[in-house]
Amino acid sequence: MPAELRFSRSDSGQTPPERSVASLRLARWCASNGWPVHPLAPGRKTPPANCRKCSEPGHTHTNCPCLQAGRWCHGFHAATLDYSRIDEWWTANPHQGVGVACGPADLVVIDIDAHESEPPERDRLLPGIPIGNAVDLKGLRTGFHSMAVLAALRRESSPADDESTLRVRTPSGGMHVWYRATDGRRWQCSTGAGKKRALAWQVDIRAHGGYIIAPGTRISAGTYKPIGTVRQPAPLPAWLAQELQRTGHLPAAHIPAPRPVPPRARQAVLAAGGGRDKTSRLLSALLADVAACGQVTEGASFTEKLNRAAYTLGGLVAAGHLTETVAEDALRDAAATARPGQEQRSNQIIRSGMTAGAQRPLHLGGRP
Repeated sequence: MPAELRFSRSDSGQTPPERSVASLRLARWCASNGWPVHPLAPGRKTPPANCRKCSEPGHTHTNCPCLQAGRWCHGFHAATLDYSRIDEWWTANPHQGVGVACGPADLVVIDIDAHESEPPERDRLLPGIPIGNAVDLKGLRTGFHSMAVLAALRRESSPADDESTLRVRTPSGGMHVWYRATDGRRWQCSTGAGKKRALAWQVDIRAHGGYIIAPGTRISAGTYKPIGTVRQPAPLPAWLAQELQRTGHLPAAHIPAPRPVPPRARQAVLAAGGGRDKTSRLLSALLADVAACGQVTEGASFTEKLNRAAYTLGGLVAAGHLTETVAEDALRDAAATARPGQEQRSNQIIRSGMTAGAQRPLHLGGRP
């Protein structure tokens, strides 16, 4: 275990040479726990700046060549478990901090702030839970207080007092309470002041779509110091999972919408019979399946679906059901709808799939 994870109440006392390898050791330790890591700018809580091309308007992580090239652009989207890449990043830049991508690590971190201030309106203190005027809020000043109120209402202990899990004191006096999601649900991030979702005032949630600073990371304001002896996150308590679900920290249930067929793809369907026979129905389904990959940025099996469609259309062309031009145009249109800006990659998949499919002409017959 890295030395940074053995803090007492005093400072670590590291010399400059020791600090130069501390982040690398920490990043490797996180990866050994299955937590994908990415760099943080030296002395800061945020990722390093992206390369110049990644700052251009319209550019997103979904079509960024930097990620495939092993660079750390786009923050937690670049997080990795690859030791060789980790060694390369932190050896070249030893003073970078360590961030952990919460979603891929199945982490749900309760981020409790300690910034003393006047509490908000009563209906925003614990969203969805009415706080009557008879309740005395005197002395309620931080996220520790609002989290304690919520726990007390549920007759549970506050996560801030949970000694069974990894807890980390932040340089500002707050606390990160690490938990592990065990049921496969994709818990979402939030801020304590969020209008769409929030667990409690001054309590943020770090989960899918966010990252957390690794314990032991040093920034200009201080060090993120583990509390107690536990260094692993415990399973997310059932009562907290219920509260997170109640406050909207799960994505809305997905209701599949009719999948539109792009314009050139519709022309191909018409050329194949307008949807009245087996050939055109198959063609419509394949092209719509490719186009539907645009509804999500990852995990849609876009390459597999485009290759399958190209292979099938290659067979249809070889059997005389379609012209090669109509088939290629339809595939390119569907691919561009799903993954704009990736034309070169899509064209390679289309050419390869159609060439393979042409070796096996596909005859599906006429109307059923």
